[in-house]
Amino acid sequence: MTHDLSSYGLWSLVLLNSAVFILFAFSFFKPRTTRDWRSFGAFSAFLVALFTEMYGFPLTIYLLSGWLQSRFPEVDWFSHDAGHLLEMLFGWKANPHFGPFHILSFAFIGGGFVLIANAWRVLHTAQRAGMLATSGPYASIRHPQYVGFVFVLFGFLLQWPTLLTLLMFPVLVVMYVRLARAEERDALNEFGDAYRRYMTQVPAFVPRFESLWRSARADRSSKPGAERL
Repeated sequence: MTHDLSSYGLWSLVLLNSAVFILFAFSFFKPRTTRDWRSFGAFSAFLVALFTEMYGFPLTIYLLSGWLQSRFPEVDWFSHDAGHLLEMLFGWKANPHFGPFHILSFAFIGGGFVLIANAWRVLHTAQRAGMLATSGPYASIRHPQYVGFVFVLFGFLLQWPTLLTLLMFPVLVVMYVRLARAEERDALNEFGDAYRRYMTQVPAFVPRFESLWRSARADRSSKPGAERL
């Protein structure tokens, strides 16, 4: 069987998409410490691996082509659309860019970047004042930026899963958890009992429902004219 790889080999798109998303994330995250750069570097490596398979060479499709072709012979697995593996495997017949997994991926990616951006604004303001960041996203979870990065990575996995990024994802999650724990040790040294109280009130990564409800009510009450409602 001959393979038409004309949909790939687009290395300029690999470079362009990698640069756009990395710079976009950099504009929100703004790494400063060695620890920040380590986490951002791992995130960037994930994106480069992803876009390499999306536009450069479909390594995952190539390795799984025999299994995929035997079970889904009607699919041209070396077409670009077939890279949306979840849509293909679940039998989505229409344009995969409008498939359920693709749409859900945008929700995770967009939500992750919004969370990173909002968290950075709160953290930057608190750091300039020498205070503990406890408002905005930090009122619901202690590490919103890392949660945001995980959302973005998971969104890309939904959109274009590859063997390499599937292997990288749990490694990155573990790395972010460890980085979060290291940051907490630094915060305990700097803020002491204030941070200990904060830790007892706010979960690390998964928000409590009541905290989300309070944050939503606080946002509504802070809007102009809310007192008239």
